[in-house]
Amino acid sequence: MLLVGSPMKVSALFRGIPRLMCVLLLVLLVGCSAAAAGLNRYSSSDGRYAFLYPTGWIRVAISDGPEVVFHDLINSDETLSLVIAPVDPDKRLEDLGSAVAVGEKLGRTVIAPAGSGREADLVEASERADQGRTFYDLEYKVHLADRDRHEFATVVADKGKLYTLAASTNEARWERVSAMFRSVVTSFTLNY
Repeated sequence: MLLVGSPMKVSALFRGIPRLMCVLLLVLLVGCSAAAAGLNRYSSSDGRYAFLYPTGWIRVAISDGPEVVFHDLINSDETLSLVIAPVDPDKRLEDLGSAVAVGEKLGRTVIAPAGSGREADLVEASERADQGRTFYDLEYKVHLADRDRHEFATVVADKGKLYTLAASTNEARWERVSAMFRSVVTSFTLNY
């Protein structure tokens, strides 16, 4: 038993302080890194559109492909891409069909066109309004020869352009990233 004021008690107390400081420092560092692991904003150079993308993802240039592509540095098969296609300027998204009809057509013509070796199953299609525009949110399971993937996309038509922002990952990771992908994809906004 240690007596109050004994040199052994004071020595034991000071030996525990460095351990306590290390634990507190570790908790602080983990907390800071978790707070920084969020979403960043991307805006087009002309200010026409913007969306969020995950921290730690990098933009990659692709010729003759999507307008914008980001992918995860760690899980490089996780991607976020924006495709902009021409559409009749007099057509609203609703004129192109319901969310289900547009989702099925997008699945057949863009995600899994004939001869691609892919099959796309539309899992869910919904409609939402944002800033006076109609968006269709579309979820797919995509079957490839060697693996299955999951994709979440939003589609909006405006001023003669059809914008499709889609996030994709392998099926094994879908449950872990689905909430973040939904936040990213539904963050897409058009300005002016």
